[in-house]
Amino acid sequence: MVVVIILGILAATIVPQFGKATQEAKFNRAKADIAQLETQIEYLFLHMDRYPQTEEGLEILVTPPGEGGDKWRGPYLKEVRPDPWGNPYRYRSPGLHGSKTYDLWSTGADGADGGEDVNTDVKNWSE
Repeated sequence: MVVVIILGILAATIVPQFGKATQEAKFNRAKADIAQLETQIEYLFLHMDRYPQTEEGLEILVTPPGEGGDKWRGPYLKEVRPDPWGNPYRYRSPGLHGSKTYDLWSTGADGADGGEDVNTDVKNWSE
């Protein structure tokens, strides 16, 4: 009985740490995904002399645009995957933040802009 109680206490202290490690891993993956998306957007810029428009979004990295597609040298990605929480990455051009000409971000675990802790947005700009 004492062993079961000790195991229960150990499990209660260790299990929450795994949850934190999982959220940290998702946050780091989102940062890496955003860095990769930025690289592919820059390749597209080199070919097309412009960044994707907000309406085109990140899908232009996979599918050529209807207009001006003769300069497109993609696909730049096989597919645009969702963020680690299953939400689409968000893209806006022109950007409203930082020195980039576009904003690229994940809304985090809650799927909404803003938030703290596990709900913190992962973005390509600093505040």
